[in-house]
Amino acid sequence: MSTTVENIQKQIQENPILIYMKGTPQLPQCGFSAQTVQALMACGERFAFVNVLDNPDIRAELPKVANWPTFPQLWVEGELVGGCDIVVEMYQNGELEPLIKDAAARAKANDEQGDDA
Repeated sequence: MSTTVENIQKQIQENPILIYMKGTPQLPQCGFSAQTVQALMACGERFAFVNVLDNPDIRAELPKVANWPTFPQLWVEGELVGGCDIVVEMYQNGELEPLIKDAAARAKANDEQGDDA
């Protein structure tokens, strides 16, 4: 059986765009998660999410793994981008959308290469 930390590492590795949040994108359970997911959805790409309210083990362990104490957390291509304030600021100054679109394009290219193998 894999540990919570291994599960977190696997989620981050397997999902090029991943948000750990309270609630779901359709029904955020906190204002910070709502703002972050709104900025992410405005970028127009698909992304994965983990509801930390449904996963208390991940909620407890992720801040240690990430060295980031709060939720939401946006991860892009294995790197922690940040929480609500950082993501919203990046969206407002035009940095978030290219980051998300580039990650999505690379993931799509990798998937297509994998299909040919």
